[in-house]
Amino acid sequence: MHRRTLFALSLLVVAGTAAAQGYPNKVIKLQVPFAPGGTTDIIARTISDALGKALGQTVVVENKAGGGGIIGANETAKAAPDGYSLGMATVSTTAANPAINPRTPYNPLTDFTPIINIAATPNVIAVHPSFPAKDYKGFLAELKKNPGKYSYSSSGTGGIGHLQTELFKNLSGTFITHIPYRGAGPALNDTVAGQVPMTFDNIPSALPFIQSNRLIPIVVAAPQRLAQFPNVPTFKEVGLEPVNRMAYYGIYGPKGLPKDIVDKINAGVRKALEDPAVKKRIEETGSIIIANTPEQFAAQIKAEFEVYKKVVESANLKLD
Repeated sequence: MHRRTLFALSLLVVAGTAAAQGYPNKVIKLQVPFAPGGTTDIIARTISDALGKALGQTVVVENKAGGGGIIGANETAKAAPDGYSLGMATVSTTAANPAINPRTPYNPLTDFTPIINIAATPNVIAVHPSFPAKDYKGFLAELKKNPGKYSYSSSGTGGIGHLQTELFKNLSGTFITHIPYRGAGPALNDTVAGQVPMTFDNIPSALPFIQSNRLIPIVVAAPQRLAQFPNVPTFKEVGLEPVNRMAYYGIYGPKGLPKDIVDKINAGVRKALEDPAVKKRIEETGSIIIANTPEQFAAQIKAEFEVYKKVVESANLKLD
């Protein structure tokens, strides 16, 4: 290699190390690509204070909703790779949406630097108490009897709730109209208010409404039945195993984020998760703490994207 090239490379390494040593020296933004009130928002706000303490700087959560998470995720992808603009990585923004939306303005596998998967969470189809059926058998019979009569809410077009419901429809031979929102919070609010009869959402954001009997759980995407509602079957149990996928909630930055900074944030999140109050709050939502390495999280994102790409192709799913 040319001597000048080697010198230039060594300067880049030194500059990156120096930046990491002084990091962080100002407020860090953690972008949530959905409206307040959904699971992504809950996890971000649960971790932010403890992460700020671990890093010695304030971590501010900002919501940037729209496009099923694409708008906020794209802002993170286009940010400077200095560790001060981070984003919450979800299945919707890194797998489901890019898999179904050819106009996604970023590549989920090359335009981000994965840092850590904080937690994984089951998903649930839940209905408003006015819905005629209260269990899966009755729910399926009602949908088959009345194709097109019912609608469902989701966190947005191309999100995990949208894609998993479309897959459910395809495998079960049912038809429900999709009503997309700018996040799980608004979608849940309208479902609880009875304006939409059902939703496909993550357990953490749906759980309070289920516990207060304002929503009724029908079927869950989880490795096994949940302790919170042991009488509700998994998708695998009802013969729809491809729908039986959990969601993840991690942190990533723009591509090119220096490894020293990535490692510092990863260590900060791990330390934050050692706080009993943080751990308890996340686990109370029905989520499972993961706290893996950047390399492991990158592999998870790639695997999930490939799964949803196959789902879209085999089921011939299209955007509304």
